[in-house]
Amino acid sequence: MSKATVDVYDLEGKSVGKIELPEIFVAAFRPDLIRRAVVATQSRRFQPKGRNPMAGKRTSAESYGVGRDLARVPRMKGDRHPTSGMAAFAPGTVGGRLAHPPTPEKVVEKRINKKERRLAFYSAVAATGNKEAMVRRGHIVDGVPNLPLVVSNELQSLTKTAEAKNVFIKLGLWGDVERVIGRTKIRAGRGRMRGRRKKLGVGPLLVVAEDKGVGRAVGNMPGVDVVDVDDLNVELLAPGTHAGRLTAWTESAMKALAQRRSGGN
Repeated sequence: MSKATVDVYDLEGKSVGKIELPEIFVAAFRPDLIRRAVVATQSRRFQPKGRNPMAGKRTSAESYGVGRDLARVPRMKGDRHPTSGMAAFAPGTVGGRLAHPPTPEKVVEKRINKKERRLAFYSAVAATGNKEAMVRRGHIVDGVPNLPLVVSNELQSLTKTAEAKNVFIKLGLWGDVERVIGRTKIRAGRGRMRGRRKKLGVGPLLVVAEDKGVGRAVGNMPGVDVVDVDDLNVELLAPGTHAGRLTAWTESAMKALAQRRSGGN
C-alpha cells in the first residue's frame, strides 16, 4: 500500500517536489479529546486563590436578638457613631464575610491520560489538512494551494517582515492575516477589557524544525505564531479547543513529525 504524498511549495508558491505524509494525518477526528487536552494544558497555568480566614469577620458586631422587629443579623455596636446599628459580619452585608469563599486547597488542574492526550494531538495535527474544519474556525483558505500546506525549508531563514508578507501572499496565507487585522478589537473608556486593550484573533501557524529568523520576521503580524515542531502541542493546533487551525509546515518539520512518537505537551 503506497503512502499518501503532498506537494512541497517554494517561497514563490510553486510546487518543487513531493513529500510523504506521516501516518498521523489519517488519525480520526476527535473533538471531544481535543477539548479535554486543551483544557488540561490550560489548567496548568491556573493560579490557586483563596481568602483570608478572617476576611469580613474583624468586627465586634452582635445580633440584637428578637423582639425589635429587625432582622437577626449581627449589627455594629454604639449609640452615636454613624455605623452603629449597621449590619455586619453576615454574608450579604456591606463588608461581611463570603458565604462560600474560594479555597487554595481546591484542585484546579485537570488531568488526562497519556494515550488520550497523544490521540488528541494526532487528531489536531490531522485537522490541519481538513479544509472544512478550517472554514468552521473562520480561516480564509481559498488561496492556499494545498492542505496540509508544506513549504520548503527556505521559509525558516526569512528575516524581514516585508519578505514574509510577500511569501504569505504567494502561499495564500495573507488573506487570513488580513482577516485577523480586520477583527482586532480595541476597547477604550467604558466597557474596556480589564488587563488588555486589544482582543486579537488567531491566524496562521508556522511549524518549523529550526527558527533561523522567521520568528522575528512574522513577529509583527497579528495572529501569526511560529513554533518548533518539538514544542508543538494541542493548544497551538486547536486554540480555544477548536481544531483546524490554518498551518504551514516546513519540509524538515514534516519529516521530524513523522519520527515523533510522543503526543505533544
